[in-house]
Amino acid sequence: MLLSAITALISAAAASYAGYATMAPTAQLYGRTITHGSDPNQMALTFDDGPNHPHTLHLLDVLAKHQARATFFLIGRYVRQRPELARAIAAAGHEIGNHTFTHPNLIFVSARKLRQELEDCNKTLEDALGKKVNLFRPPFGGRRPNVLRTARAMGMQSVMWSVTAYDWSAKSSDAILQKASGQIDSRRRSQGEIILLHDGGHLAFGTDRGFTVKATEQLLQRYAGKRFVGVSELTPA
Repeated sequence: MLLSAITALISAAAASYAGYATMAPTAQLYGRTITHGSDPNQMALTFDDGPNHPHTLHLLDVLAKHQARATFFLIGRYVRQRPELARAIAAAGHEIGNHTFTHPNLIFVSARKLRQELEDCNKTLEDALGKKVNLFRPPFGGRRPNVLRTARAMGMQSVMWSVTAYDWSAKSSDAILQKASGQIDSRRRSQGEIILLHDGGHLAFGTDRGFTVKATEQLLQRYAGKRFVGVSELTPA
């Protein structure tokens, strides 16, 4: 009876961790993803759910002012709607990645739907930019083994993050800064952080990201001693 109880506890713990690993940004149970770099002098700002008007363009102005590079994970249907915004990101020297075409949680989609989402986004990005992209971030961070295998088979690296700024629900830019800096400054071990931010919203084009724009400038000022680079430029961990 004791053995049965222990077995049940182990099974429950394994199931719990497996569920955790589908969403936790730094978990590696279902395959390797990029979550951070090894050089503490580097930092990577990443923006999801764009492109978005006018906030993506405002962010480009802020990044240019501070000579910072960033990575934008774009939703295909928004790129199709406003391809010139994607081209503006690329022209400013920033990296662009695939964030699916419609932003579903990939944990719950079929293998066929998964591939369609990635292919449609890649095609839209290639049409807008004239080149292929090789970075991918799953919406909500949700992934199963097949999600990462499919991305790899399509020639893309999967990118997660080490710092969550919670800007999608923040009431001020200071709140975003506090969330991000609290995680960065409390690290026991230095690393090149990847910060999750949003220049758009997956529910609708035109989502107000004014707080994120201001918080980005505050982060650039607070960590002015760091080199803000694209994800691909991070020294590998």
